[in-house]
Amino acid sequence: MYGYGMGYGGLGYGYGYGYGFDPTIVLVLIGVVISLWAQSRVTSTYNKYSKVRSYSGMTGADAALRLLHSQGIYDVSVRPVAGNLTDHYDPRTKVVNLSESVYRSTSIAALGVAAHECGHAMQHNEGYAPLQLRSTLVPIANFGSRLSWPMILIGVMLGGLGSPLCQIGILMFSLAVLFQLVTLPVEFNASSRAVKLLDSLGILSGEEIRGTRSVLNAAAWTYVAAAASSMLQLLRLIILYGGRRRDD
Repeated sequence: MYGYGMGYGGLGYGYGYGYGFDPTIVLVLIGVVISLWAQSRVTSTYNKYSKVRSYSGMTGADAALRLLHSQGIYDVSVRPVAGNLTDHYDPRTKVVNLSESVYRSTSIAALGVAAHECGHAMQHNEGYAPLQLRSTLVPIANFGSRLSWPMILIGVMLGGLGSPLCQIGILMFSLAVLFQLVTLPVEFNASSRAVKLLDSLGILSGEEIRGTRSVLNAAAWTYVAAAASSMLQLLRLIILYGGRRRDD
């Protein structure tokens, strides 16, 4: 996801609370802990089930094509991409990009990840509303995430957290947070589609389905953690800005 300035966790010392310890930093620390926990969980869960070979013997690429064709989708291609867990669906080119370890692997973890990305292709094919909304927000979120922290920092240097520039920066940051919130139903829906189709088509069954669901649930928590972390950071900025405005 996007980096929303977590590196500026110390911003605001002395604004609205006097110089010294800023209690709102606790919000940032909570966000960091949540993010680390989610990342650790998805890594350990994926590593566990990446060692479990599926009974079907299908690779991630095989499963992806089978899932897409089962839904009458023949204009989406499946290609390998470099990197680890770099899997994604590109709606502009209609390509399901699978990391090399997923593309060629027969593990239930790989099949789950491949199916999840196919879930996004299915959403795109049927015009799934939350996905369309997320696509609309992409340029706005990118704009907000790039400029929000520079605006806030410039505002702090020129007039403190009570300056109009800081207010604009906080509003821009909120656009990036909105994007993350809209992302949640998109990701959960893609995972739900993936599990149901893997089961109904007989690609995975029984314990395999439970293992794949565990992998996708763990992955979903990384999106929840990212959204929660950004919301806590936004809350902190609002508290600091509000405190500074009252002092003024």
